[in-house]
Amino acid sequence: MLFDYTPKLKYDIIIMDRNKELARMFDTLADALEFLGENPFKIRAYRKVARFLESFPEDIQKFYEEHGIEGLKSLPGVGEKIALKIEEYLKTGTFQKYEEVKSKVPDGILELLQIPGIGPKTIKKAYDELGVRNLEDLERVIESGELARLRGMGPKKVENIKKSIELYFKMQDRIPLGEIYPFVESLRKWLAESEYVEAIEVCGSYRRRKETVGDIDILCISTHGHKVIDKFVNHPDVTRVLAHGDTKGSCIFNDRIQVDLRVVPRESFGAALQYFTGSKQHNVHLRTIAKQMGFKISEYGVFKDNVKVAGEKEEEVYGILGLDFIPPELREDRGEIEAAMEHKLPRLIERKDIKGDLHVHSKYSDGTATLEELAQKAIEMGYEYISVCDHSRSVKYAGGLTIEKLREKNREIERINEKYGKKILLKGAEVDILQDGTLDYPDEVLKELDFVIAAIHIWSKYEDVTERIIKALRNPYVHSIAHPTGRLIGKREPYNVDIEKILHVEKEEGKFIEINANYERLDLNDVWSKRAKEIGVKLTIGTDAHQIGQMWMIELGVYVARRGWLEKDNVLNTLNSEEILKILKNRR
Repeated sequence: MLFDYTPKLKYDIIIMDRNKELARMFDTLADALEFLGENPFKIRAYRKVARFLESFPEDIQKFYEEHGIEGLKSLPGVGEKIALKIEEYLKTGTFQKYEEVKSKVPDGILELLQIPGIGPKTIKKAYDELGVRNLEDLERVIESGELARLRGMGPKKVENIKKSIELYFKMQDRIPLGEIYPFVESLRKWLAESEYVEAIEVCGSYRRRKETVGDIDILCISTHGHKVIDKFVNHPDVTRVLAHGDTKGSCIFNDRIQVDLRVVPRESFGAALQYFTGSKQHNVHLRTIAKQMGFKISEYGVFKDNVKVAGEKEEEVYGILGLDFIPPELREDRGEIEAAMEHKLPRLIERKDIKGDLHVHSKYSDGTATLEELAQKAIEMGYEYISVCDHSRSVKYAGGLTIEKLREKNREIERINEKYGKKILLKGAEVDILQDGTLDYPDEVLKELDFVIAAIHIWSKYEDVTERIIKALRNPYVHSIAHPTGRLIGKREPYNVDIEKILHVEKEEGKFIEINANYERLDLNDVWSKRAKEIGVKLTIGTDAHQIGQMWMIELGVYVARRGWLEKDNVLNTLNSEEILKILKNRR
């Protein structure tokens, strides 16, 4: 591989708003061209580069400065014409083609095109036949029933459009955890480097590792609060200062993210940390118990008869109530307080427990890394194995492998494993579940693989895919189901599927289900992961990485597992190489 796409935790290259902005512009360009009825090949090319830029873990500006136009042309989906557009954007803040096409589409339509789930063709139809020019017009024709009466629409499609609009507004103030995670960790590290900061923690939904995050709350201990706040408000990426005092600062970063920093005394740090971590429901429940015991809990400490009895350490807040310490990821008032009372909290899985990644793509399909590079990355990350799960043959848009190409890949894996003297690469495949529930490869091919993860990528909007998945699970060569609900956080609702039923079939068949750690998916979510554990289904965690630089997202999968109350024994890829290969073989 020509370039290393692995993200570095340095602030100057971790905030990649240029990447996101450029991806948005290419997406908007593609939408506008589709609305205008232009060349579908160009549209697909712009969408492809947008998808790449969204997940490219290096600042495109710095990449260009180091590697120039030839470096840009080496990136996946970036030919000469697109490279020139990127170069123009990096030099001027825009590019001519984008401005030219955007000028042909009304501003109100451009806003509608930003709403996931409402395609350009639907908007064009409403534009031509109902005079829809903006969101207000669209809401009007929805409420009047006019939209439902258009040919090809109907009540179900209109209901989905309404849900898409609701989701669009719901996500305006939320950022996916995986998108904001590098930024927050980098900012925390930057602040911790101050000689005046004695301890620092990020609180709120971020600390609980919820899949989307709102404002960021940070607490620190310092006896020189004004100096810490001064450093904070003068960060180079602060675009607006909302508050600047001796113990509190509040800023907007990069015109999008609000961060509040509070300086608290050491004796109150634990209580403040517990208070600002939440959740609200967890804290209300905790305070109700405290009140019954004659205590009062606040952000300043735990008090009895107006005397402070605890608060310096977070563990004290729980301990004085007779509770075991509750990990932040569990604090959602879903039974964790009762479990802590009975000393029955799970011993949650940790990142160090993961022995390998069970869902990675290579250059053989739509990934960017060679098999050799994946093997080297696995060793670098301390893994015993990774499963290379390229797409199967019917997924042509993602470079799906023919049977001949799959066997060629398997032979190369054997050569690499022989070179390293161990089975560092597993022969895997992400095999499509076809419309009738059969699999995209015949059994005689599937049995040649170490790990088969079945997936749905194509479905009709109102289809219930439950029986398709169940039929795939009955196949003796299938081990797990990839991204089981098909959702994209803030962009696409799950497809119609009965996960409860799926889990019971998996238990019956001795199969697994995936936590897809890609930040846009995090699928299975925490609630269903907990349910899988209750039913007795083991889970797999895979990054679905298409670039080496995305393999760090295994951490996000572990966070989902922790929020789902999972322990080490509930996750397949906590096993070592010998153990996992034995289990995978015995499942057949």
